[in-house]
Amino acid sequence: MAKYEFAPFPLYEISGPPFERGLQYGQLAKKRIITSVEIYTDSLKTVGLDKDMLGGLSEQFLPKIKHWAPDLFEEMQGIAKGASLSLSEIVMINARTEILQLAERDGSFLDQKMDGCTGAIIMPKLSANNEIIHGQNWDWKQECIDNSIVLRILRDNGPDVLTFTEAGALARSGLNASGISITANYLKCDRDYQNLGIPLPLIRRRALECNYYSDAMRFVATTEKSGSNNMMLASSEGMGINFECAPDESFAILPDEHGLIVHANHWQHLAALSKLKDTGIDWSPDSFYRDYRVRENLLQKNTKLHITDLKNALFDKFGQPYSVCIPPYTNVENDPGATVAMIIMQPKKGLMEIAPFPALNTTFHEYYLKLQN
Repeated sequence: MAKYEFAPFPLYEISGPPFERGLQYGQLAKKRIITSVEIYTDSLKTVGLDKDMLGGLSEQFLPKIKHWAPDLFEEMQGIAKGASLSLSEIVMINARTEILQLAERDGSFLDQKMDGCTGAIIMPKLSANNEIIHGQNWDWKQECIDNSIVLRILRDNGPDVLTFTEAGALARSGLNASGISITANYLKCDRDYQNLGIPLPLIRRRALECNYYSDAMRFVATTEKSGSNNMMLASSEGMGINFECAPDESFAILPDEHGLIVHANHWQHLAALSKLKDTGIDWSPDSFYRDYRVRENLLQKNTKLHITDLKNALFDKFGQPYSVCIPPYTNVENDPGATVAMIIMQPKKGLMEIAPFPALNTTFHEYYLKLQN
């Protein structure tokens, strides 16, 4: 592997009531938030969706967001003001998965690059330090190396939150001061985008605001979604669970007999496979071997696993460019995007490690969150 070093993703800390912390967020991360807006407006401009049309799509989500999470709605208003942008532009960042897919459904847009991602949870019984290890490769547009950030949210009425996310979004991967961690992977099925649901970053943020693991599970499993998504939840108390979420139903996958959960971008739960059609296979057939490769690379150790074992499994190059760890490319037909970041979390330590462009760079940067007593 060639030796490169990339600057760490910037860390911004916000606090206070919803609008105030949003205002701080918008002011601190203004440049990267504007980059987020540019990335997605440019993508949709290529198929004739101008700023007004895109604003109209974004505004469809406003009533649902305001009703479901008025505090997060206020925070988004603060972000918009702080970054000197419109509220609809901040909604677009938070609903970009839904908007891109709605455009694809209408036949006006087709983007081969989706949030690929391969994630894993190692349970304490399989972990060398008897603690949960939770990690993921985030595969997406390679230009998102320039709009991603780490956000530390100091809250007055619940656990503090540390999240890796696109600037302007409320959460993506992360952990909280109660020891709950979350990652997410793209899924598709034939039930998707028939109705508008709650944008995924808001669901992940709500899960990270929970004191109790069961409450985080409820938000992930039961909140109405526009499209499918896979979310992996872990607890520092020694529990992990994977939810394969259709828009109106979720399927829980527990750790296997070894104490491991691995998930890429295809449906695995037998009940899910009997009830819906996996429409993502055509887009990402490599999901099957990515899942297998990570699982086998971990289990072949025949011993308890360390942080470095999970990192090495997620560095896997088999099948490049359609691999677990994807380097940025500029000349590949059907551009697979890139692994923008590898995120490794130890929720019991309040520690998140992130390597930007891990196919080119093996340097991790550490971000901490003080845990509740």
